[in-house]
Amino acid sequence: MGFGYPNNIFPLLLLIVLFVQVHLFVVVTLAKTQVLSLSAYNTNHTSDFSVTSSSLLKGRKGRAKGRGILGCDIYRGRWVVDTSYPLYAASSCPYIDSEFDCLKHGRSDTQYLKYAWKPDSCNLPRFDGVDLLNKWRGKKVMFVGDSLSLNQWESLACLLHASVPNSKTTFMRSNGLTSLAFQDYGLTIYLYRTPYLVDIVKQRIGRVLNLDSIKGGDAWKGMDVLVFNSWHWWTHTGDLQPFDYIQDGSNVSKDMDRLAAYYKGMTTWGRWVDLNVDPTKTKVFFQGISPTHYMGKEWGSSSRNCYGELQPIEGGSYPAGLPEAQVVLNKVLSSIKKPVTLLDVTTLSQLRKDAHPSSFGDSGVDCSHWCVPGLPDTWNQLLYTSFLN
Repeated sequence: MGFGYPNNIFPLLLLIVLFVQVHLFVVVTLAKTQVLSLSAYNTNHTSDFSVTSSSLLKGRKGRAKGRGILGCDIYRGRWVVDTSYPLYAASSCPYIDSEFDCLKHGRSDTQYLKYAWKPDSCNLPRFDGVDLLNKWRGKKVMFVGDSLSLNQWESLACLLHASVPNSKTTFMRSNGLTSLAFQDYGLTIYLYRTPYLVDIVKQRIGRVLNLDSIKGGDAWKGMDVLVFNSWHWWTHTGDLQPFDYIQDGSNVSKDMDRLAAYYKGMTTWGRWVDLNVDPTKTKVFFQGISPTHYMGKEWGSSSRNCYGELQPIEGGSYPAGLPEAQVVLNKVLSSIKKPVTLLDVTTLSQLRKDAHPSSFGDSGVDCSHWCVPGLPDTWNQLLYTSFLN
């Protein structure tokens, strides 16, 4: 006796059941693969600062901030030759410090200036300085951090200056604060130099890096855009470090694990953001970890450092993977309640072993900073892209 169903309904139902079972199998398999890959990472990356699988998953959440602007991952891609670059001439920009002016120091291989970042599944909008000046009309923009913030600030100053070369400007530099005002637009871009973001305090025992104090943050208030950066100075030791002791809570010690110190210091910065930033008035960014190229084995080379490197690494992945500091930063970003956009420049910058001053800077072989014009122009192109929505 029939139930009123068509004769072909049962084969159809069987196909649907099989499809659901296969789909669930794939999802479970991928999830297991993800956990195994994270476990493998933790096995090979151990230090006094414990990085667990859960923290890495949080880090992935942090890394995702700021993506999806064009409906694609703008940080996953490759470098391609673009003969229309650079967007300005070093000789025409008055804001480039000598340490970044590679052409001034005699660098003759100009191919490093001819690369553009190409995301895998979309086109990155070309930097439009006039458009950005109009979007930022009447606003205050501040970069906060170390010499890598200076690198990006000078690049942005040159990009905007080249867009409106006849615009009236006012430039000032004093006591760790630099400002450039584009008077016709009512826009001022600031640079506040502070390598650790948290405070170094002079005490009876000497200079103390206080991981819980961020009084310097008073100078960051009232900005419309904040772009933070910190990492490189956390690795400095001996005569290169500007402090004598580290204070963590009530504990004062001569030294501690630097990744752990970085995590605690950036957590203090994250609390500052949550307590002091009004997202309706201020947009906050964090520049990802800017990589160095002092060990050729990281990119599969026998070279000692970036000296003599003339081309980017082909493809979109860096053989050595992400630096541990980026994993720590991702964990911190994932814990902040206020919106923070990660300028995820780490991997795309790792591919540019050719873009450092190398021997064409002020001294030695510099594989930490970047030539201007050069890679920091792309950082600012990505910053500009985030304001197109």
